Amino acid sequence: MGIWSMIVGGILIFNIALALTIIFLERKDATATWAWLMVLMFVPVAGFILYLIFGRRISGERIFTWDTKSKLGVKKAVQEQLRAIEDNSFPFKHQGLSAYKDLFYLHLHNNDAIFTQNNKVRIFTDGEEKFAAMMEDLEHAYDHIHLLYYILRHDQLGKKIAGILTRKARQGVEVRVLFDDMGSRGINKKFLNRMRKAGVQIESFFPPKIPKINLKINYRNHRKLAIIDAKVGYIGGFNIGDEYLGHNKRFGYWRDTHLRICGDAVANMQTRFILDWNQASRNDILYDDRYYTTERCGDVGVQIVSSGPDSDWEQIKNGYIKMIMSAKEYVYIQTPYFIPDDSLQDTLRIAALSGVDVKVMIPNKPDHPFVYWATMSYVGDLLNAGAEVYIYQNGFLHAKTIIVDGKIASVGTANIDVRSFRLNFEVNAFLYDQGLAERLLAAFKGDIAVSTQMTRKLYRKRSIGIRLKESFSRLLSPIL
Repeated sequence: MGIWSMIVGGILIFNIALALTIIFLERKDATATWAWLMVLMFVPVAGFILYLIFGRRISGERIFTWDTKSKLGVKKAVQEQLRAIEDNSFPFKHQGLSAYKDLFYLHLHNNDAIFTQNNKVRIFTDGEEKFAAMMEDLEHAYDHIHLLYYILRHDQLGKKIAGILTRKARQGVEVRVLFDDMGSRGINKKFLNRMRKAGVQIESFFPPKIPKINLKINYRNHRKLAIIDAKVGYIGGFNIGDEYLGHNKRFGYWRDTHLRICGDAVANMQTRFILDWNQASRNDILYDDRYYTTERCGDVGVQIVSSGPDSDWEQIKNGYIKMIMSAKEYVYIQTPYFIPDDSLQDTLRIAALSGVDVKVMIPNKPDHPFVYWATMSYVGDLLNAGAEVYIYQNGFLHAKTIIVDGKIASVGTANIDVRSFRLNFEVNAFLYDQGLAERLLAAFKGDIAVSTQMTRKLYRKRSIGIRLKESFSRLLSPIL
C-alpha cells in the first residue's frame, strides 16, 4: 500500500469518526448536522479545520460566573416576582400589561430577567443623535463608565469617545471598556495603550490564547451596552465606528435602533456588563451598592434579556416567538438578516395565515453575500403565506426591532438568524409600553416610505443564478 493510499485512508477514517461525533455526541439539530456533514464530505481536510473553529459547541461550559451575584438579591427578586405572577397579585402599573404576563414570566423563569416598571426610554434611529446624547452623558459621568461593544474602531468617532474616556479616567472616574476580539480585530494597539496609560481599564472578549489562532472565533460577544453611574444605560444596534454615523460610502446612511434607558432596568444592564467583564478580565468587579443606585424615571415596563451559546435555552428567540404568538393585529419586524430556524419561521407563517398583518423589512445592501442570499430565500416563504416584505432603500438597515399590536416591542442586538440565536452572546430590551411601541411603529412606517415592497410577482422574476445562490446559501444557513 502506497503512502498516498494510507493518507487517503487515514483522512477517510478520521472523517467518519468526526461525522459520528457530530451526529451522536454534539447533538446538534438535524439541519446543522447535515450542513456540517456536507462540508466534511466535499472538503474533508479543510472541513475538519472549519469544524474545529466554527462547529464546536460551548454549551454547558461555565462561561459567566460571579460569586457575589447572590448579594444582589437577583434570585430572591426573581422568585418574588414569579410567585406574584402565579397567584395573580403582581402589581402592574398598567392593567393592560397583565395580558403579557406569560411573556415576562418566560424571561423571569428562564433568564432571571427582572421586570421593572419605573423606566424612561428614549429611542434613537440616527447614529449622530445617539452618539451625541451618549457623549453628553459620558461627559457628566462622576463615578463609573462601563462600555461593551462588539465593534470598537479607532476612527474619528472612536477617537472622540476615547478622548472623553481618557479625561474622565484622569479625573478619577472608573472607566471600563470591553470589546469583542473578533468584531474589533482591526483595533489599533497604540490607540488602546494610550487609553490604558490614562487609567482606562480595557479588555477583549475571547482573545486567542495562541496569537493568530482563536478556536472560539465563532462565538462572539455581539452585545452593545453602556452604563453611566448606574443612572443611564444604552442598548441597541449601534457599534462605535464612523460607518454607524453614515460616513461609509459602501453603506450610505446607517439606519439602526438604539435606546437610552433611565430607571431600574439599568441595574439589570449593569449585571450583564459585570458578568461579561468578569469573564474577560482578571480584575473582577466586586459587588458595590454604587453600581446599583438607580433612579426611578418613568413608568415604562422593561426586561433586559440575554442569550448565548452557553445557555440551555435560546432565550431571545423564545421571546420573539412568544411575542408573535400573542399577536392579534400585527407583527412588524426590522432585521438586517432574516435566517429564522423552523420554529420561528413556522410561527410567522402561522401568524400570517391566521390573518395577522406580518411585515418584515430587510436592507437592500448585503454586507455578507451568503447571509443576504439566504435571507431572500426565507422571505420568499413568508410572501407565499401572505406576509409583506419591504426592502429598505435609504442606506443600510441594521435595526433589530419587533413591534406587536402597538403594545409590546423588543429592541436590542439579536438579529433574526441562527447566529444570533445560537452562536452569539446577545442582549435585548423587551418593552411593555403602548406609547413606546407606537413610537417604534411610527419609525417603521417612516421607513416604509423609503422602501420598496417585494411582491410575489417580483420575487418570481429572480434569475436562475440568483435562485441557485439562494438555494446554496440556504443549505449553509445553519452554520453561517
